[in-house]
Amino acid sequence: MTEDAADGAPGPVPPRPRRPSTPRPKQGAGSAASASGGKPRSPRTTSKTAAKPSGTSEESSEATAKPAPKPRAPRRKPAPKTPPPDATGADAAVPEAPAPESPGTDVAVPEAPAAVAAPAPAAGPGPAEAERPSGAAATDVVEVPAPRPSPVQLEPVLELDSLTKRFGHVTAVEDVSLALEPGTFTGIVGPNGAGKTTTLSMITGLLRPTAGRVLVAGIDVWKDPARAKRQMGVLPDRLHTFDRLTGAQLLYYTAVLHGLDRATARRRTEELADAFRVEHAMGRLVSDYSSGMLKKIALAAALIHAPRLLVLDEPFESVDPVSAMTVAQILRDFAAAGGTVLLSSHSMELVQRICDHVAVIVEGRLIAGGTVDEVRGDRSLQERFIDLAGGHAESIADLTWLHRFSS
Repeated sequence: MTEDAADGAPGPVPPRPRRPSTPRPKQGAGSAASASGGKPRSPRTTSKTAAKPSGTSEESSEATAKPAPKPRAPRRKPAPKTPPPDATGADAAVPEAPAPESPGTDVAVPEAPAAVAAPAPAAGPGPAEAERPSGAAATDVVEVPAPRPSPVQLEPVLELDSLTKRFGHVTAVEDVSLALEPGTFTGIVGPNGAGKTTTLSMITGLLRPTAGRVLVAGIDVWKDPARAKRQMGVLPDRLHTFDRLTGAQLLYYTAVLHGLDRATARRRTEELADAFRVEHAMGRLVSDYSSGMLKKIALAAALIHAPRLLVLDEPFESVDPVSAMTVAQILRDFAAAGGTVLLSSHSMELVQRICDHVAVIVEGRLIAGGTVDEVRGDRSLQERFIDLAGGHAESIADLTWLHRFSS
């Protein structure tokens, strides 16, 4: 017993013997290993033909055997990537088209260029392909002209259908048909007594026609006069107005009767007075106005409710040249904004200057109509009107007494 054992302390623990993981070799193999002085080496693989120890099955021998490593296939080098097309080129935004594939057939695909135009869809060529001229490249930019809009047929604002008026045995207007589209400025001309005022009176509902009909914005004037007259502004020839009112009162009450609210009526009264340059006379009675001032205040009253159609009988009569220029400009602006103007006048020069359409009435019949250029041709409107009206220089031989002055 040692000193440690004597003291009662445990001694060093001997190492546990290691169990062999392989079956024991045969006697010959063990003798050889003993003779060489080394430990017996465990075989890494066990063949099926080797001797098996008793009690070990063939399946357990195959499980313990490690299969031989498979040979590795050589690694392929990745193919070099095709550089992207230049972003600044014309074809930078065109994607690369895939090569067509046919099942069961080897198709040789040529090498794609840097940028290939995509083919047209299977449903059919697009607009650019349909308009591309022959020989043009797929990547060429072909401008396709925009389709022209089809002309829009506007509904006439004023339509006269075989309008006729008879006074007993006298026919004042016979079978007049006319249609005015929005934005037109039409002058109706003719000799005195030709039927201009009668025609305008039937249009505005002041005179019932013998035959025919009048449509204003598609509304029959004589079947639904209240609705039709809301679309019109009227300046009659024989002007009868409320002359015991001031100019401001006349415009204000006219606006209120057309359904405008009070604030709008006051604002438009002030704006029209300033436009026609009669603001200095708005506090005076209308009965004190001159003929030219009366024309201007009546025209302002016809415009105050913003109608679609203006029917004016001799609007420039008794109006001074400066005021006439102002009135003409207001009417042109009204027509340019989509309004329709129909006026009568004896001044051919004025009609030719401010109107774009003209209608000639002689003896109650419409004998010419259209644009001013179509009616007058290569002459002035006055010369053409004299020819249409049958004017000629009459002899004054029977007026020789005018050459003898009274004493």
